[in-house]
Amino acid sequence: MTTASAAFSILPRLVLQAAGRLADIVLPPRCLSCRESTASHANLCVACWQQLALIERPYCERLGIPFVYDHGEGMVSAQAIADPPAYGRARAAARYEGAAIELVHRLKYGDRVEIAPFMGRLMAQAGRDVLEGADMLVPVPLHRLRLWNRRFNQAALLAREVSQRSDLSYQPLLLGRSRRTAHQVGLSRRERARNVQGAFIVPAGAKPAIRGKRIVLIDDVLTSGATGEAAARALLRAGAANVDMLVFARVATPIE
Repeated sequence: MTTASAAFSILPRLVLQAAGRLADIVLPPRCLSCRESTASHANLCVACWQQLALIERPYCERLGIPFVYDHGEGMVSAQAIADPPAYGRARAAARYEGAAIELVHRLKYGDRVEIAPFMGRLMAQAGRDVLEGADMLVPVPLHRLRLWNRRFNQAALLAREVSQRSDLSYQPLLLGRSRRTAHQVGLSRRERARNVQGAFIVPAGAKPAIRGKRIVLIDDVLTSGATGEAAARALLRAGAANVDMLVFARVATPIE
């Protein structure tokens, strides 16, 4: 390579570096959660990182609920044995507490869509085992009226981010809502299950794309698991071979 061509090849990188430094001057990086100054864009400050309780093994291999002690490889929780879900495995990047709650709320209710890449990156890391061997990602859908009011589906944004990091196809139109449901906040486990029962539907034209596929269902939060259960059942009835769940945060203590 000549000196001129070598210089030309590094020019784009130098331009990007210069643009990044200019952006740091014009728009100083701030924490995605608390908005305090940080060392880099699209990140958390030290204080918020300390409040983000990432989920790592040991955890229930079925539900992804963290264990206090390591019970050995392949262990499942009493809840998974007593009440196994329709979906195969659930994985979450963090406990639904502290900074995780703030990130979810800022994305969902604050229109802070720039948080999605950060959350998606952590999800792709936490869900490596369920993503491996999967065929596609399907986000939990919003009803069209709620989508109209919110303008975006946070689960779809997260699914797109995970797709970019896993090379799995992102399929936001294979699962829909057949009716609008009440908000799940404040409901008991049984009430949540009744609220979303039969709320999801696979369009007839989408069934050939689902039949025999291993699907990872994407959402922002897993609480009682009722929403994931109802969505997974709809996909399995449509012919999916298996459905796993991947979320950003999950409630570690089961809702009664």
